[in-house]
Amino acid sequence: MPVHPLLASRFSPLLFDPSWTVTEEDVEVLLDAARWAPSAGNSQPWAYFVARRDEPDHKRIVRHLARSSARWAPSASLLIVTIAHRYVEDTDWAYSDFADYDLGQSVAHLTLQAHAMDLACRQFRAFDLETLTTDLNPSPGWHIVSMIAVGRPAEDRPPSRDRRTTTDLRTAPWD
Repeated sequence: MPVHPLLASRFSPLLFDPSWTVTEEDVEVLLDAARWAPSAGNSQPWAYFVARRDEPDHKRIVRHLARSSARWAPSASLLIVTIAHRYVEDTDWAYSDFADYDLGQSVAHLTLQAHAMDLACRQFRAFDLETLTTDLNPSPGWHIVSMIAVGRPAEDRPPSRDRRTTTDLRTAPWD
């Protein structure tokens, strides 16, 4: 059986259609998909700060982007800040050793749901983490990990994309 077309056809655009706007219903569907991701002990140690373009929270997030992402990310219809619950409040005890991994599972679910809705996601870390953390002020134990730009791609999927082979995956850096 080949890889499902939803997986094989997904791509991360650098250009988003600035005239297209994600609806609040779209946002709810994306977050609903994210919440169904598996997590260690069903802890679901993730949260999202969602900022739709042309709304105050979007402008609030955009000012923290690095120059590289500021060239393309603001045109996305939606910017999402991903947050992992790593520590128990007021302690240095790990809430879950798998919090970032679990967050990644949730983001993958959101990404595939977006693709099924003819949207695209581009995940990135090109922003000022310190100032964004100060601005959003997540609760103790919660840490900002990355951002996701979501929208209608304004470019076609490349006809071919380089991917490591399954042989490469089996021969990772084992000593």
